[in-house]
Amino acid sequence: MSKQNYNLLLADDDEDDCAFFKEALDELSLPVSLTTVNDGVQLMDFLATISSGDLPDILFLDLNMPRKNGHECLTEIREKEELKNLPVIIFSTSLDNEIVDKMYEKGATYYIRKPGEFAKLKKVIENALTIASQNDFKQPIREQFILQP
Repeated sequence: MSKQNYNLLLADDDEDDCAFFKEALDELSLPVSLTTVNDGVQLMDFLATISSGDLPDILFLDLNMPRKNGHECLTEIREKEELKNLPVIIFSTSLDNEIVDKMYEKGATYYIRKPGEFAKLKKVIENALTIASQNDFKQPIREQFILQP
């Protein structure tokens, strides 16, 4: 990773998943700061209140959230001029090919299936940050879209 410190944003309604994500980052000792929001409405409100220079470096976006889901948020993000280049990594329990294809078409940067094991969670987060930064946070070809631990 080339940047000194990454500002990450996690949008996930599951408190346990948020806690595991934060714990994984802490154990990896990566140069990151993490902000969390608990649903899509909070996410879009948060993104609306910050200036484009203060946008997170990467948004980890859960698909199944109350009030506004990840599909709706990604669509809105890609439609807003000031947000359209925000790297979005889908972070979901589902690995349905139809959903993965739809997220790719909507412009998500990468797709991660939430691993059930903590060690795999640490590995996939580390891989995501490394690969995304090496790829300049651009969407890869479809075959490289899903990140594995």
